[in-house]
Amino acid sequence: MGISLTVWMEWLAAALVLVASVFLLVGAIGLVRLPDFYMRLHAPTKASTLGVGGVLLASMLVGLAQGQPGITELLITLFVFVTAPVSANVLAQAALHLRLPSKAKVPPDVLS
Repeated sequence: MGISLTVWMEWLAAALVLVASVFLLVGAIGLVRLPDFYMRLHAPTKASTLGVGGVLLASMLVGLAQGQPGITELLITLFVFVTAPVSANVLAQAALHLRLPSKAKVPPDVLS
């Protein structure tokens, strides 16, 4: 059974995958290039959440064209959007508890 996607659905799915791949690339570059743990934590959690969301939206669009409702993709999206910020928060709290140093330039009045 072949996929019966219209031209606008193909373009929309391709655009979603392209935008998602840009977000994922930015998150990966940020993970490698940023100087300390706190900054490295920020880049992939924000960018990768948007990247995975875009890929899953494209998958839902293609599944909808095939006549499949896309419940699985919706559940995966919900899971990613809930767990990524929670895990980032837990990791940041653990780093604060362990007193990991930060290379961020904080003004002196904030520390007092």
